Amino acid sequence: MPTITTKDGTEIFYKDWGTGQPIVFSHGWPLTADDWDSQMLFFGQRGFRVIAHDRRGHGRSTQTWDGNDMDTYADDLAALTEKLDLKNAIHIGHSPAEAKSPATSAATAQSVSEWPS
Repeated sequence: MPTITTKDGTEIFYKDWGTGQPIVFSHGWPLTADDWDSQMLFFGQRGFRVIAHDRRGHGRSTQTWDGNDMDTYADDLAALTEKLDLKNAIHIGHSPAEAKSPATSAATAQSVSEWPS
């Protein structure tokens, strides 16, 4: 089971399929990375590298008491982006993850070419 460990010791589970320009999917409450499988298959079959993770406190990631806030979620996503060396990544979020994706851009500016308006 692929995971990264964040600076506070939380393990974040992720899926990483395919090759090509990366698309990173971030779920909202109370979902998991599995809820993106249809989209991941669609884009993966079209030449993209697709990544989805379980936020801390969700699914196969560590069930944390602390750090369940947008800043920490953004830090976790930035750590995943750095660990997987994602460049020119497209970030897609649902529900609270929509707020996380732009917040992550400051931490992962090297991996984001532009944000759609």
